[in-house]
Amino acid sequence: MSEREKIARAVGIITIAMVVARILGYVRDALLYALFGQNRITDAYNAAFSIPDFIYMILIGGALSSAFIPVFGGYLAKGEEDEGWQVASIMLNLVIILMVAAITLGVVFTPQLVHLLVPGFKAGEIDLTVYLTRIMFFQTFFMGLSGVTIGILNAYKHFSTPALGSVLYNLSVVVIGGLFGPRIGIVSFAIGVVVGAVLNFAVQLPPLLRLGIRYKPVLDLSHPGIRQIGALVFPVLIGLSVSQFNLFVSQNLASGLPSGQLAALKTAQRIMQLPIGIFAVAIGTAIFPTLTEQSARQELGQFRRTFSLGFRAINFLTIPCVAGLIAIGLPAIRLFFQMGKFTPESTVATSVALFYYSFGIIGYSGSLILNRVFYALKDTKTPVLVGIGTVFLNIVLNIWLVKPMGHSGLALAYSLVGIVNMLVLLFLLRAKIGNIDGHRIISSALGSGAASLATGGVAYLVVTWLQGLLGIATKFAQLIAVSGAVAAGILVYFLVTYFLKLEEFQLVLDLVKKKIGHNRKAGTLH
Repeated sequence: MSEREKIARAVGIITIAMVVARILGYVRDALLYALFGQNRITDAYNAAFSIPDFIYMILIGGALSSAFIPVFGGYLAKGEEDEGWQVASIMLNLVIILMVAAITLGVVFTPQLVHLLVPGFKAGEIDLTVYLTRIMFFQTFFMGLSGVTIGILNAYKHFSTPALGSVLYNLSVVVIGGLFGPRIGIVSFAIGVVVGAVLNFAVQLPPLLRLGIRYKPVLDLSHPGIRQIGALVFPVLIGLSVSQFNLFVSQNLASGLPSGQLAALKTAQRIMQLPIGIFAVAIGTAIFPTLTEQSARQELGQFRRTFSLGFRAINFLTIPCVAGLIAIGLPAIRLFFQMGKFTPESTVATSVALFYYSFGIIGYSGSLILNRVFYALKDTKTPVLVGIGTVFLNIVLNIWLVKPMGHSGLALAYSLVGIVNMLVLLFLLRAKIGNIDGHRIISSALGSGAASLATGGVAYLVVTWLQGLLGIATKFAQLIAVSGAVAAGILVYFLVTYFLKLEEFQLVLDLVKKKIGHNRKAGTLH
């Protein structure tokens, strides 16, 4: 199997799991807002979730994986597997110590953190946020362990079980929140988050055992591999701190807006993250170990081709998503969320935020793969410096746009920062490695953009026509209108890209054919 086929297969596995996880994520959010509405209760839940999530992202989620996989994968590529496992053992022990310390401090100083995060909340709202935050802090420990185990599995190019973990995580929140939400309130969703984190870690253990896990209770911080990770990780820590700081600035300003607008921003941002999570994360995760190996072997030509393929594939899949969300965002939110205590006013507030968030999909998808390209080159400083530069832009844009535009101004600022970040990283990557296949990337983006304009236009006309014909009084009528628009949009997009002869269209077609052929073969064997 060629490297391209391996990447395509990995993307397929991760994408399927991501789709299921995102569907469950939608069910989780829809259930949450149907039970409690978009108000200060769900504002408190969203604010509470962001604090332990911040600790995980800073210490483990992005920083460790971005630094650990290149170093661990480098040992594997050079045939030094035992030494790699020594590094993995040290990192796991270090993570346990860091998580226990961070959680202890977090639980003790939760009130101060919450006051800093959402100063616009009233006393009772602050108390609820503190209570929920302290419960959800315990998810951080198990997510920290998962960060190391997933890094190990990904370095071995094992993607299915880590992807399954995210499915179990969301499933537990849905089940526990749905069963106990009507009885014990919003606390049930916080408990579901903790249980989900435990399951996410537990499911990683069987494949690790099959690999022949070689864990040792050691803490040798002077090990060359640990020093290398340390040199890589601190710039990433700063960069992720910058990214999280941008979100905290938005959340801080949103806490002073009318009740429910913080929840509207969170809902819209999660919808905007769907194509990023399904396509960009899948492609970025699949190509990262390959980029790491090619960089370690100094195969610069292959490295450029892998980056170009990944970046063009992300553009091909995410640019039409921007057009689609702009065209049918409001009808889709009405269909999927407007029920129970989620009111028509909540639908409008969320759809307005989604309109402005949608533009950021391209920027954040591109930045995701570009960050991994720099990390594979063991250059963690460049993304950090770019991130620090954009934080000032984010603060200025947030303060400038929130007054005239309210919560939609915060969404627009977030999108603009993502686009600027991607463009600067592209420019710096070209300066670092020379040719980055820029002509093909630009040509592909223009082709996808032209096809997406047609896609968005057709989707808007179809949803408007069907809503006029069937009305919007029933969920069935709404489903027909949205489904018809999505089907028409997808058909137009693939027809236009086929006639434009975009290489990425053929790549996706090959992936589908391989998947169908694999399924038929499996059926025959069965």
